[in-house]
Amino acid sequence: MGKRCNVTGFVLLGLTVDPDVQKALFVLFLLSYFVTMVGNLLIVVTVIASPSLASPMYFFLTYLSLMDALFSSATSPKLITDLLYDKTTISFDACMGQLFIVHLFGGAEVFLLVVMAYDRYVAICKPLHYLTIMSRRVCIIFLVVACIGGFAHSVGQLAFVYNLPFCGPNVIDHFICEMYPLLELACTDTYAIGLTVVANTGAICMVVFILLLISYGIILNNLKTHSQEGRRKALSTCSSHIMVVVLFFVPCIFMYVRPVYNLPADKFVNVFCTVFTPMLNPLIYTLRNSEMKKCMEKLWCEKFQGQITACVFSTQDICVTDSTANDTIVEVLLDVIVVDDKSRL
Repeated sequence: MGKRCNVTGFVLLGLTVDPDVQKALFVLFLLSYFVTMVGNLLIVVTVIASPSLASPMYFFLTYLSLMDALFSSATSPKLITDLLYDKTTISFDACMGQLFIVHLFGGAEVFLLVVMAYDRYVAICKPLHYLTIMSRRVCIIFLVVACIGGFAHSVGQLAFVYNLPFCGPNVIDHFICEMYPLLELACTDTYAIGLTVVANTGAICMVVFILLLISYGIILNNLKTHSQEGRRKALSTCSSHIMVVVLFFVPCIFMYVRPVYNLPADKFVNVFCTVFTPMLNPLIYTLRNSEMKKCMEKLWCEKFQGQITACVFSTQDICVTDSTANDTIVEVLLDVIVVDDKSRL
């Protein structure tokens, strides 16, 4: 079907029309986006700058944080700015771009979480072969595969929507461009496409979520053979992963594992996915990971101490310079006085 579109843009109804609620949400989402960007980028910088965090787990965590930051940036800035206006619109091309980016990083994150679960399985169940199996080359291959999977998923979603005819109303009862609201606006029967979307997104989320739960069950079962300290560290790491998996997949399953229709709760579930989940992920990984916390404290304390020390030495140099300059001025004045006295004599 060729692209037949009389609609050049869409009107987004947003979350609310109450001005007071909009102001409150503006402040809340702005703070959330700031914490999201700072938290995720802090993890990236800490892992890169800390040699002790060179293991595959932190390699994947770095890219998960980058994906969270980019995933949030695809929707949060527009959501925040739209709260300042009474009527918000988005062009057709921008709508398709937003849809593509959201599903690109969302899909890549799905596959990356699978890779991270496999990494924990190898580390706990096959510790003697861990560094051999999870070599840097293998980690890079897994990362590339996750990105390719996200790209293929996103292209599939975009292909379903881009060629649909939008010739009637252009009002989307949402704050972003999402699949189901767009399918409802199309001037054609989208039942078959809706089933394809459920198969493409819903089935992936459901199957991967079940596989991840089974894999973490196997991992936790294997902890019986470990020492008490080993069990404690493994439980701390796995519990962080499980929390992130639940926060990511449960809303995804709610939105996509069902027939094609909109629910009033969809917008609020989407807010949780796009605004709060990327913000919670770095908090979960840092607050429940003692090694990450120690590296953060060491790295940033050393930087601040270095800056303070540099300021102290700089101040001392200025004081020494000023003292030397004063001594020079006094000597010159004394020489002038002596010369003047001699001339008088």
